[in-house]
Amino acid sequence: MRGATLASEMAKKAPMTRQNLLILSVCGAALLAACKEEKKPEPAATTSAAAAPSAAPAPAQLSPSDVSAFGALPKEMTSEKNPITEPKVELGRMLYYDARFSKNQDISCNSCHDLEKFGVDGKPVSEGHKGQKGGRNGPTVYNAAGQFVQFWDGRAADVEEQAKGPVTNPVEMAMPADKDVLAVINSIPEYVDAFKKAFPDDKTAVSFDNFGKAIGAFERKLVTPSRWDKFIGGDASALTDEEKRGAKLFMDTGCTTCHAGPYVGGQMYQKAGLVKPWPNQKDQGRFEVTKNDSDKMMFKVPVLRNIAKTGPYFHDASATTLEQAVTIMADHQLGKRLEEAQVKDIVAFLNALTGDVPSDLIKKPELPKSTAKTPKPNPN
Repeated sequence: MRGATLASEMAKKAPMTRQNLLILSVCGAALLAACKEEKKPEPAATTSAAAAPSAAPAPAQLSPSDVSAFGALPKEMTSEKNPITEPKVELGRMLYYDARFSKNQDISCNSCHDLEKFGVDGKPVSEGHKGQKGGRNGPTVYNAAGQFVQFWDGRAADVEEQAKGPVTNPVEMAMPADKDVLAVINSIPEYVDAFKKAFPDDKTAVSFDNFGKAIGAFERKLVTPSRWDKFIGGDASALTDEEKRGAKLFMDTGCTTCHAGPYVGGQMYQKAGLVKPWPNQKDQGRFEVTKNDSDKMMFKVPVLRNIAKTGPYFHDASATTLEQAVTIMADHQLGKRLEEAQVKDIVAFLNALTGDVPSDLIKKPELPKSTAKTPKPNPN
């Protein structure tokens, strides 16, 4: 009641002029408010911070229309230069699994890009001829044909060109030259017939270019649609609340600057260490191809489809878990430090990008048998 008493005293001492009455009225109101503030009850004490229940994260306000710009995966990744036909795909599948197109006949495309393991071998770097190790982490072949270039440094324009690269690479499959690949094909009548069926309009059906085209046609069908595609297509129930929060956070954080489109990446080059220098500067990326200073540390942005199944991560395999990869990307590419809960939500979203592999398509085929003319393995 201290405020009320003080107001009474003021009323006794002040002359009752109109001005003083106004002042008295204002002061009284202020003092009364102060009095009420003094009597404001204290909040109930809690025994400990742990005793207070934590509020559940609010559901993400995310609808299919908010992410429609990403685009759903196509049924197959077409090419005007290399139309997909069934004979081409069947031939390409055999070539993909056939180790006779390596020098020692012990390595196939599937050795390093295992279709049963989401198109990778799970190693930091793959092992090639005589156990030699490559210099970069092997990316997945699933959904790869939709990228704007191939290899981390973009040295191949498409999967047809990429398919020929490892075959004659001395560290990988180590075939001495194109002619050695053709020698194997021409020594096996079933392969010769298969090439003629796949390329009926070519005067010389058996060629190294057609070798690449057949494997390319097969890889163009390696599409893995996921629940993310269902969500984009209008099924709001296809993702959990956590995955929706993660998708929204993925966008709000700035990840979509590079990882956008149907493949959630694979459409541009970007500097590794855009904001904060990349720890490992040994591999200079696209600079090794172009020798242009502007291409130092530039790498093709990888697709994030099936990313939860294709670790370790980055060109140098420097992250072993998806949580590490997300944290590193935010720090070095965006200059942001994410909280543990934020990383958890983004990882949940990335898991929703795990798709279904085309099990019928990737069944290991019965390969045509070698003949007396087929070159023998060479371990040297």
